[in-house]
Amino acid sequence: MEMNNPSSNHQSNAQGSFGATLQQARKSKQISLKEAASELFILERHLQALEEEDFAALPQVTFARGFVINYAKFLQLDPTKIATSFDAAYPDEMRAQSVSNIDTPLRPMGTLQRDSRSRIRFNPLLILAIVGLIVLAVFLFRMVTNASQDNATSTTAVEDLSASEQAQGAAVDTQYDSTGLDGVGASGSALNLDSTNDISAVTLDVEIIDTTNVDITDASGNSLMSGSQTSGNYKLLGAPPFNIQIDNIDNVKLLLNQESVALNEYAADKQASFALAP
Repeated sequence: MEMNNPSSNHQSNAQGSFGATLQQARKSKQISLKEAASELFILERHLQALEEEDFAALPQVTFARGFVINYAKFLQLDPTKIATSFDAAYPDEMRAQSVSNIDTPLRPMGTLQRDSRSRIRFNPLLILAIVGLIVLAVFLFRMVTNASQDNATSTTAVEDLSASEQAQGAAVDTQYDSTGLDGVGASGSALNLDSTNDISAVTLDVEIIDTTNVDITDASGNSLMSGSQTSGNYKLLGAPPFNIQIDNIDNVKLLLNQESVALNEYAADKQASFALAP
């Protein structure tokens, strides 16, 4: 009667785990975790948690499963097998906690409209930027107007002089031009007439048709939307690309800069996990 060797069984299970498979495939392709995270727009610590099967360091199970599918595709592995291995390894108690956790805070930016009682909310930074542009435009307009008036006054004075008076005052006029009107012109040319507020943020409109899990982070790692979302319209503002995880695409519509996003192109079994940029 043959006896099973516990150490050999443990080694076999480790070699067949999805985390070890992902790590071995990445190292065989000589790709660092940082490079993989940059390509997938997934945080480096999340990729490391997948390889180490550290489920506590991962987001909710739906989004973690999307991460592992994208990682498998990136490493040219079979995403179905990897996802099946992930499902088998994911602890049942954590899965239950993930499903029941609906208290994740939502931090939308911009205008939020959920029902008839919702109030329009404005981004104060955007308002300050607009006010600053208006003040700058008024200031530049006054500078140009004053410069034009000074130039017109100088021209009129020269025309009123006789030919001999103009000849006698030529040296004075030349010196005045070099330190007076010309100096003003030089100062004016140094001003940034095309000054604009450098806003690199992009607007992402999210329409939730029915309650579903949605997780959205921007390129800076800011969480714009996370967890179970009730029906309503959300206007988010962040730096692209956006890392998006959707539990059921039938319940969600996305608009990027007012252009509709075809979610079915990124979905598998109604679940989508993808990066989105203009």
